[in-house]
Amino acid sequence: MNPELAWLLKEKYQGQKTTDFVVDSQRLEAGEPLAYIIGHIPFLDCTIYLDSKPLIPRTETEYWVAQLIAYLKKKHDTSPLRILDLCAGSGCIGVAVAKAYQNSVVDFAEIDKDHLATITKNCIENNLSKDRYNLYGSNLFLSLPKNSRYDYIISNPPYIDPVVDRAESSVKKYEPAIALYGGKAGLELISKIIESAPDYLTTSGELWLEHEPEQAKTIDELANNNFRVVSHTDQYQMIRFTQLVLQ
Repeated sequence: MNPELAWLLKEKYQGQKTTDFVVDSQRLEAGEPLAYIIGHIPFLDCTIYLDSKPLIPRTETEYWVAQLIAYLKKKHDTSPLRILDLCAGSGCIGVAVAKAYQNSVVDFAEIDKDHLATITKNCIENNLSKDRYNLYGSNLFLSLPKNSRYDYIISNPPYIDPVVDRAESSVKKYEPAIALYGGKAGLELISKIIESAPDYLTTSGELWLEHEPEQAKTIDELANNNFRVVSHTDQYQMIRFTQLVLQ
């Protein structure tokens, strides 16, 4: 039995080869992602549910979010923070940060309103009280409350260049294209985020962005007038995320 099938049997069916297990095995064989079939995925210390089929959280994202959490704890200790998870999808980033940094309030902004119920479920199932989070069906910043200000804006926006298109066939078939492709050079949404973020950050606030390695140079150029910029590598030593500090 291959590892994914073994995990499906253990995680969803407690080792029982039921009729439903056979059906799910066929879905797996057809290329449907294991996380969608099981219905949830681990992400740091959280269980992230995928009821509305948002983008499946990746280990590269998990890596930089762990770096962010360590940074917050070191820099701020337990000081209160307001955080925006932009292009939230499943809400995995904001949920993980809120759970680890307990003196924070996280706003989630997601364009696909079908995902808002999934984000709510992930907040509840990971024991975040209702006063710790707010949800907005929003195209980037457009539907956020007026005068919103955040200490941190954190985002895994759509950033795949449709020309280069490194996405695997199963990703293209099953995961939402709106969460994958970032327009020309994969930078259209990233450019908008960098341009608008200063209006939503507190003094010396920070924007953390996930992106493709080859996009780092352009991100630095886009941000140069407003931010101090540092790009970081992931666990595979590929440039994967950039920290932009408002100056």
